Amino acid sequence: MFDDSVFAESTQTSVIRLDDETSLEKTTLNMNIPETNTLPWGTIKGKVNDPSQGHPVIIQIFKSDESVPIHVAQVNLKGDHSFEYKFRLLSIDDGKITPFFEGDYNVKIFKVINTPTDNLESI
Repeated sequence: MFDDSVFAESTQTSVIRLDDETSLEKTTLNMNIPETNTLPWGTIKGKVNDPSQGHPVIIQIFKSDESVPIHVAQVNLKGDHSFEYKFRLLSIDDGKITPFFEGDYNVKIFKVINTPTDNLESI
């Protein structure tokens, strides 16, 4: 049985030009992990459209009211330009449940892409 009350939804994506060939795309998500969560793992996944080769995806997780990330990850792209990062939500040891994540979070995902030719925004 899956607990579908754990969720994240897209809220904003912006792009800033790094140079003539590459740009940084930043996606910000809101994520909620309820107190009643029973899933031991969380997953952040996505796909990079027109990635600049050789650059990993950077994922930062912030408590919703803080400006310093509480968790940071670097993930390489798969051959189909997708990425997936699994992280521990809680631990179950001898029947004792210890949550690592609980409540509201902001997730920032940074991707280096080939510079688009239209509509660049500032981060």
